[in-house]
Amino acid sequence: MSEPGYDADLPSHVECVLAEFLHEAGDSIRTVEPTFGQAVEALTVFVLGGGKRLRPTFAWWGWRGAGGAASGPDADGVLRAVASLELIQACALIHDDLIDSSDSRRGSPTVHVAFAKRHADAGWLGQPAAFGQAAAVLIGDLALAWAEDMFAGAPLPAVTLGAARPAWRAMRTEVLAGQYLDVHTQVTGDASVEAALRIDRLKTAAYTVQRPLHLGAALAGAGPELRSGLMAFGADLGVAFQLRDDLLGVFGDPAVTGKPAGDDLREGKRTLLLALGLRRAREQGRTAEYGIVDAAVGNTKLTESQVDDVRTALRDVGAVEAVEQRIDELTTAALAALSAAGPAEPAAGQLAELAAKATRRTH
Repeated sequence: MSEPGYDADLPSHVECVLAEFLHEAGDSIRTVEPTFGQAVEALTVFVLGGGKRLRPTFAWWGWRGAGGAASGPDADGVLRAVASLELIQACALIHDDLIDSSDSRRGSPTVHVAFAKRHADAGWLGQPAAFGQAAAVLIGDLALAWAEDMFAGAPLPAVTLGAARPAWRAMRTEVLAGQYLDVHTQVTGDASVEAALRIDRLKTAAYTVQRPLHLGAALAGAGPELRSGLMAFGADLGVAFQLRDDLLGVFGDPAVTGKPAGDDLREGKRTLLLALGLRRAREQGRTAEYGIVDAAVGNTKLTESQVDDVRTALRDVGAVEAVEQRIDELTTAALAALSAAGPAEPAAGQLAELAAKATRRTH
């Protein structure tokens, strides 16, 4: 594959290697147990049915920025290794939807909802919801197991894969820690700014940007200074990415985001947007606005009219403006860290462009 091919259309190549791996792995287990084909098909559709491919993209450009050559002998192996990150993402999303009791993802029923319907339509024994939950747990676990298989099976020297193992291990642990912290803050009611930022750093920044960059750079044998610089860039950019996600969760267009507006409120997620909204309302003595936002968090029966009231309250107390300012500050700091790190071109330019896309997106 020529160098421009992988660089110019990376998401398409990621999807191709994912499709190839899923086909091979799926055929193998179907031979052993055909019934499991339903689960394999659901995972395949989920993985190949959408997504921004951000994690493989950041990992790829981390590799390129550390000197990896897209036309070199390791390119195919690196592509396969970074594509495996999409299977970790699939596991995280399938389980996250189950934890949050979400009904839709990318405009389609979530895995646990789809399998509950399969149970109900077939008239099977037991409760449809329980079957849907069990299926989602197992399909998410399958994605995580296959992520390891795909990464470990990448055609790269053992020493190359070994160099990336610390980033791989840290990323998987950190995203689980971030997810646990997320549900912990929901049940304890911790609405502090500090708690929201801790979740953002672990659940999103480290997992989405920082560790993929670390992994890619390690695959190229990057030195500590470049790795450190890329991780500093990833830490700030990852938080900015999550803050944009928080805004979209309340203000986004469902037709674009693929999820109902206000779902974060109904699920009780303690985002920085809500933390700042509550803190500012309290500091400004705006008891009505405080009550509107506080009552909405975790209200599973929240109506669209009530979501509109929350939007108005968050704007009126200045929380939306404050989050937008925080996004700008974090993006500026991230770009400064990127410039100081000095990754090779074209990676430096591509990473700067990704920073803009990640923080200005509409979905």
